[in-house]
Amino acid sequence: MRLFRSIEEAAASGALRGGALAIGNFDGVHLGHRALLARAGALAGGRGAVAGVLTFDPHPVQVLRPSLAPPLLTSLPRKLELLAEGGVEVVVVQPFDLPYAATPAAAFVERDLGRLGVGDVVVGWDFTAGHERARVEALRPLLAARAITLQVVEPVTEGGLTVSSTKIREFLLEGNAEGAALLLARPYDLDGQVARGAGRGRGLGFATANVETGALLPAQGVYAVRALVGGGTAGGPGAAAHAGVCNVGVKPTVDVSGQVAAEVHLFDFDGRDLYGEAIRVAFVARLREERRFPSVEALRSQIAADAGRARALLGTTG
Repeated sequence: MRLFRSIEEAAASGALRGGALAIGNFDGVHLGHRALLARAGALAGGRGAVAGVLTFDPHPVQVLRPSLAPPLLTSLPRKLELLAEGGVEVVVVQPFDLPYAATPAAAFVERDLGRLGVGDVVVGWDFTAGHERARVEALRPLLAARAITLQVVEPVTEGGLTVSSTKIREFLLEGNAEGAALLLARPYDLDGQVARGAGRGRGLGFATANVETGALLPAQGVYAVRALVGGGTAGGPGAAAHAGVCNVGVKPTVDVSGQVAAEVHLFDFDGRDLYGEAIRVAFVARLREERRFPSVEALRSQIAADAGRARALLGTTG
């Protein structure tokens, strides 16, 4: 996959000339986004052209309404990885700031899409462009004047639900990992780095990796997870795969700080020092809510039971 860090850079390369371009934020690269990618791929493939994506960084809401900006489902590196897995050949990441946000829709079409030379633009039904937030029907004649066909993808539903990044966040904040996975077509995962902790898990007989991340944490509780550890970058080549359990919360039985954190106990792990290593944690199912236990021994017993349930659910033995 070819990556360009601006529309100007991509236009100078000619990489998208005659191609089909899907436009959006693609946070999560969920089933709705995949429908856009599939439409662009089909249009481009039908004439031997390139299928591409135009996305923006940072997310426009983080620039325009930072106090209202939701936590993102995917970091930019993870988004690019998922787009590549979706068969995208070219990705353009346009820097988004207040001056760019002031661009009128007509200028966006003429200056940006026109010089890319694409033949088709693919957007979702709720797409808007320009500082006036022009909707798809207002964009159609602007694009037609540049001999660009506008393709609009209708809402995608799964299990009777309209797929959206907002709904996926709602599921995660409810602890519904399975619901989020249904709309994402994969378990929700977050990338981070293993940070040094207090070592309480090791003292309980269940050593944990403390995950330092800026990503959205699901609701507090204990989850069955799959993790990739090492590899230089989260999920990178050479990362080791492990099943495990993850506690998201404040550890009320052993910690009085009240700070929410994610700690992962990896099954069948060799015990080597992981501090500073990259980690990706995929949340498969919530096992229970976090709660305070009357004693450390009761907590140790519950962790063992959680690990047993997670092993059964994830199909591992131990």
